[in-house]
Amino acid sequence: MTPPTTSNSAPPDDPSLLVHAYLDGELDPAHALEVERRLAADPALAAERARVEALRQLIAERLPREAPPPDLVRRIEAAVGARPAPARFASHPSAHPSWRALAASVLLALFVGSGSTWLALRPVHQGGTADLVVASHMRALMAAQPIDVASSDRHTVKPWFNGRIPESPRVIDLANAGFALVGGRIDVIGRVPVPTLVYRIRQHLISLTALPANAAAPMTVGLRNIAGYNTLTWTDSGVTYWAVSDVSASDLETFAKAFREASP
Repeated sequence: MTPPTTSNSAPPDDPSLLVHAYLDGELDPAHALEVERRLAADPALAAERARVEALRQLIAERLPREAPPPDLVRRIEAAVGARPAPARFASHPSAHPSWRALAASVLLALFVGSGSTWLALRPVHQGGTADLVVASHMRALMAAQPIDVASSDRHTVKPWFNGRIPESPRVIDLANAGFALVGGRIDVIGRVPVPTLVYRIRQHLISLTALPANAAAPMTVGLRNIAGYNTLTWTDSGVTYWAVSDVSASDLETFAKAFREASP
C-alpha cells in the first residue's frame, strides 16, 4: 500500500512510488501532471504503470465482489461503535458513513495491505496455478526488492532456503548462458510456501518457481502468455517448474533449455 500523499506535501522521491500514488489518485493536479510527463519520457516508469494496471485488472477478474459476512459486520460495528445509518441518509452521498461503508473501508484496507496474498488463500483450480505464479512475479517486481536473498553464488542461495521450506530447490548457475543468478525468495502458491529463483537477462528478470508435481493430475507442459507475461512450465524429477518473465518467448525457452540441461 503506497504512503498517502497530500496536496500540501511533496511526492515521494522514488519514481515507482510516484506511479503508485498517481494511479491511486493521491496526487494533486500539479504533481499528477508532472508524473504524466515523466511517464511519457521514461519507458521504465511507463512499464511500471502497465504492470500495476495489469495486476489491478487481474485482481478484478479473479476476486469476485462479495458482501461481508454478517458476523464480521457485527464485529466491525461493535469495534467502532457505529450504528446503522438512518433511512433519510440513504440517498445522500454526503451523509455520515454507515456500518456498511465502514465495513467496506476496513475490508478494502485489509485487502490492499495484504497485496496479492489473497491469491494464496484461494483454492487452486484448473489454470489457477498459472495466475498465482504470475501474480507473485508481478508483486515481486513492484516490491522494493524482488528477492529475499541477494547473491549470484548458488552455494549461498541454496542453503538460504534450509529451514524455511521443507526442501531446498535445485539452484543452477547460468551466467555462461547469459542468465545471471540474482537470488531467491519464497512465494506462497495455493497456501504452500515454495522456492522461487530469480535470474536476470539484460534488464529483465525471470522468476523460476518450483512446485511439487501432482502425479494424480499430470500438468500440461508448455508456453502461455498471461497478463502480458510469458510463462513456461515443465516437470522434472517430481518437481514442476514455472518460469515467468516479460522477456520474449524465445528467450524464455532458451532459459528453460539451459536450466534443464545444466549439471546439478
